[in-house]
Amino acid sequence: MAVCARLCGVGQSRRCRRRQRSGQHHPESDSDTDMDGEEEEKIVGEMEACQKTYAAGPGSTNDAGRADGRATGLGCGDTACARPSKPRALLDLPPELLVEIFSSLPGTALPNLALVCKKFRQILSTETIWRRRCTEEFGMKDDLRKMEVLGVSSRELYVKPQTSPFFDFPLLSWCIHLYACPGVNPRVKSGRFTKLLPDYEHMDYRDVYIHLLHPYRHILGLWQPDIGPYGGLLNVVVDGLFIIGWMYLPPHDPRVEDPMRRRPLFRIHMWESNRAAVECMYGHKGPHKGDIQTVKKDEFSTKCNQTDHHRMPGGRQEEFRTWLDEEWGRTLEDIFHEHMQELILMKFIYTSQYDNCLTYRRIYLPPCLSSDLLQPGLFKGTYGSHGLEIIMLSFHGSRAKATKLTGDPNVPAGQLTLDVDLSRPVRLPDLEHQRNIEELSRLVMSVHEEVQRAAPGPDAPPAGADEVSSGAEGSDVSPVAEAEDARGGATTSGPPLEPQPFILPLGVMARNEVYPRTCKMCFYGTGLIAGHGFTSPERTPGLFVLFDGDRFGFVWLELKSFSLYSRLTDQLEHAQAPSLERFEAMLRNMQSWTS
Repeated sequence: MAVCARLCGVGQSRRCRRRQRSGQHHPESDSDTDMDGEEEEKIVGEMEACQKTYAAGPGSTNDAGRADGRATGLGCGDTACARPSKPRALLDLPPELLVEIFSSLPGTALPNLALVCKKFRQILSTETIWRRRCTEEFGMKDDLRKMEVLGVSSRELYVKPQTSPFFDFPLLSWCIHLYACPGVNPRVKSGRFTKLLPDYEHMDYRDVYIHLLHPYRHILGLWQPDIGPYGGLLNVVVDGLFIIGWMYLPPHDPRVEDPMRRRPLFRIHMWESNRAAVECMYGHKGPHKGDIQTVKKDEFSTKCNQTDHHRMPGGRQEEFRTWLDEEWGRTLEDIFHEHMQELILMKFIYTSQYDNCLTYRRIYLPPCLSSDLLQPGLFKGTYGSHGLEIIMLSFHGSRAKATKLTGDPNVPAGQLTLDVDLSRPVRLPDLEHQRNIEELSRLVMSVHEEVQRAAPGPDAPPAGADEVSSGAEGSDVSPVAEAEDARGGATTSGPPLEPQPFILPLGVMARNEVYPRTCKMCFYGTGLIAGHGFTSPERTPGLFVLFDGDRFGFVWLELKSFSLYSRLTDQLEHAQAPSLERFEAMLRNMQSWTS
């Protein structure tokens, strides 16, 4: 019959080839084969429709077809229904599966993939693929169409100009002054409201990836600006539909445990004609034209093309008053110390001359090892008349090092401010003897003399990367465990040490009188001091005090001063070091930048 003939591949035959070869005849089968032509053609048509439905996928199955198939016993679930062959090449896969495969590939590989064939090029125009690339590679979380979801078109998004360049929350969060005005031209100002976003209604994720995220991917992460001895900390992130450079500023002196402040220096976003626009955010007149240039690897520069936006109507005096309120949270009349006034005025004159035309060098967060005394990272600490500064705490075998990210005219950014020997713990006396500065000096200086006697001669090779690798891998016992054993405490595998009472000796100055009154451990260390202009630098002995996992202190014995450090808890993206070697090289370069 025709149905059996087609399944066997012999064409429009009235009898089955299989039965012709066997030569067998069954009388009871004659009733099955002696069908009229109309019924046979009906069955053939139903099977062909079933095959087409199966090839098109389950979503396109016709309910009527399914009912007819069940009625005739030849539905898609029947074994008599012809199955499509297994895919032998990537082109044979269904489009939805190709979309899933292409979405998992890096965005840099997709343009070459589009050159393979027309089908791939059509599939790569799917928004799902590029949205996933924007999310996984750059952490982009905002939806290009979310304004329509909220009932406000992208053409109707306006923002009220801010009166201060300091913001403590993400950019898209402070776009709260929405001004819905249908029919208003989005390219002009409307009263007190100025346009913030371009028209994203006709933009897709492919444009954002190709023209914004991918070209500027090299500037994402942590950077240190070249502002002479003052340095700084810049974090460039994908924030909504923008790439924003946030300058991190310490809290107002001496509130070391307050959260960091952030100031936007520049932003990059999509504009008309599929191009990215760079805008300078410095000053108080809103965004204006800027430029970004990548000089070499791990370095880039920013330039403001409209520096007149940085000026204020009241002149330099008004600019200084505004800067002082933002930088220190007070007026110059509130600062009675004459030396401190000179330092503040010097910083304003030095930093304001750059007008946001700066060069930035990449820095990394320190890697974390299980043997570290506490989690390494960034901390903000008190530095006397210089206010609060940001340091980076890292561990190198049996040593802990604190490197300045922001500095001052005495000890500039990039220098090693603290060097702690974790193999030389100091056991504190009782509280009564802790109040005596001479008793504390005696304990620390005895360790200092031992270090001086054990110091290698001038012919000994300098300590370098070998010390780091040997400290991290050469011993099964960490320096912290050795220090705990030396103090009579438990090792890292045992219970934690009991806190011991701590109090500053009389005569030791502290910017912040609110400091912990118990500590975990104390170690011998040295701090870097120098004259103005980084003249006559020397390392002076002191006491490193570990309070908890987020706070530590350092007693500068020669200066009779105490610095309290508190962890910077902000989430810093794209800041992890590729390797320990790259991080070590970065630390060495940082010292050369400001030496």
